[in-house]
Amino acid sequence: MTAETDERDSPAANSCARTRSHGPFTVVEVSGEIDMATAGLVLDHLDAATAVAEPDVLVDLRPVEFLDCSGLRVLCRAERRARERGGRLRIVSDGPRIDRLLRVSGLLGRFPPLRALPSRAERPQ
Repeated sequence: MTAETDERDSPAANSCARTRSHGPFTVVEVSGEIDMATAGLVLDHLDAATAVAEPDVLVDLRPVEFLDCSGLRVLCRAERRARERGGRLRIVSDGPRIDRLLRVSGLLGRFPPLRALPSRAERPQ
């Protein structure tokens, strides 16, 4: 988290998302099935993570079992909010399912996945 916010300002962990700091990054770990019924639970965490100036957000999708267009919509909204505030939002994914979904939806260029969380001192390009 940044100096403007900390984990106390984040929404409480829920069945689909939790927020934590990892060095200079805010990590939103997403898990389970992200669809129309659960995307709002993820949105709460992403809205909080992108509410600060110059957010540097990593969305860890490695525990995700299913992601539909509702989840993609939430990611696109959060990435746009981060850019508008002078920051960025990146995803972390090591599985072919998410890569395939991003490629088919035309979002792979917007969300080139990191395969693992960077070290606490590293800033991914």
